[in-house]
Amino acid sequence: MTSTMHRYFVASQLALSFSPLVSSYTWSFTTTPQQCATLSLQISGSGSPPYSVLVIPYGPTPLPNNTEVRTIVYQQFDGSSTSTSFQLKYPSTSQFVAVVSDSTGFGSGGTSVAGYVMSSTDSSCFNPNTTVMPDFPFNIYPTNQVVQCNASRLWWDPTQVEGTPSFQGVIPGGQSFSIPEGSITQVSNEGTGFSWIPSVREGTTLMIVAGDDRGLGTGGSGLYTVAQGIFPNSSCLTTTSPSSTIGSPAGGTYPTSPSSTDTSSGTSSTSSSSSKTNVGAIVGGIIGGLAALVILALAGFYFIRRKTATKVTKERPVDLFQGDPEDDHDLAPGELGNYYRPEPFLATEPAETSPMVGLEEGRAGTAMSGSRYGTSDRRQSTFGSFSDMRSTTPDYEMGITGGTIPSSSRKSPTPRQLRSINIIQHDDAGAADEQAEGQPDTVELPPAYTNIRKPVTN
Repeated sequence: MTSTMHRYFVASQLALSFSPLVSSYTWSFTTTPQQCATLSLQISGSGSPPYSVLVIPYGPTPLPNNTEVRTIVYQQFDGSSTSTSFQLKYPSTSQFVAVVSDSTGFGSGGTSVAGYVMSSTDSSCFNPNTTVMPDFPFNIYPTNQVVQCNASRLWWDPTQVEGTPSFQGVIPGGQSFSIPEGSITQVSNEGTGFSWIPSVREGTTLMIVAGDDRGLGTGGSGLYTVAQGIFPNSSCLTTTSPSSTIGSPAGGTYPTSPSSTDTSSGTSSTSSSSSKTNVGAIVGGIIGGLAALVILALAGFYFIRRKTATKVTKERPVDLFQGDPEDDHDLAPGELGNYYRPEPFLATEPAETSPMVGLEEGRAGTAMSGSRYGTSDRRQSTFGSFSDMRSTTPDYEMGITGGTIPSSSRKSPTPRQLRSINIIQHDDAGAADEQAEGQPDTVELPPAYTNIRKPVTN
């Protein structure tokens, strides 16, 4: 029962500390934030004075060597005054976030978006070569992490703190709140501190500001993005959990970009910039995606076509009888190509017949008479001597009258007449006819020329 009541009490405290305060007043800058110039604010409406403003450096320093000269400004209004002014000791192009509060609580007047400091001719308010430090540093564990609904420990060195430290959560352009302080404990290597469960939605930009009895911000600030964690937990989130404010952020009209011409209200500037960024990113992503698809389609078409062409070339059959398949002339069935058509040869008429020729002729006739191809398919020509047979075409074009016949004498000097002979091409490229049973095979051999005798000369 006691444990249940304790949990209920803690939950009630968190809800009260994070509840959005319905502000009955507004505030705005009455002067443009400029380097080393006076910055003025004005309260409008019926708040509960006294008022105060907390100006927190935002983002990196614009000075060389990462020199940080900005400090947190905590400015209290005089009495029940609704306006205040102070010198802004920030360099030009640097950013800041302002939070206005009254007596009802921290951040009751709202939080501005990140504003920019404009340039001026005065730079005497800071030393660009000296880095400033807070009065005391604070730490967070896990280091540099804020995880949604997961306990974080805020701790500090008690020897550097005056009184009891306090912590505030600031969401630029959203709701700011005081961080509830739990039981303060001592932990080895973690000093003095307390545990805090961030009831802030993941993805939210959160600034943690530390202070003590010397004022808000004396412990410096840290910028974090709330993480979801390895094991997401949303049990601490409620409808009152702090988040970015829907509507116009506080502060009125002030610069939200380094350009002095881009001076507008926080809402319009932020919304316009976000809209342009989103549209540009969407259009760029669509165009890039389409270009990538077109490139992939073209590459795929090229490789498929190349592979198909290579496959067709490799698989194309070679027909020795039909010739080149790219020839325009279509051959009739059974017709041979130009390279396989027989051409007539011409030989000279024999002038005289040698006994040796007759002998060889007889042998040839004897050998061919028993051929499987028969003598009806073959025309034989007998030459008068062992002369070379030549094609008619080259001999005729060159004016050659005929071949020479080795002989000891010639009967007549008259040029010999050419006669046409036929060369028969055997159809032996196909399957041979089966021999009938019992019939011997005939094998044709060329003449051995071993019985040729050299003529005896007296």
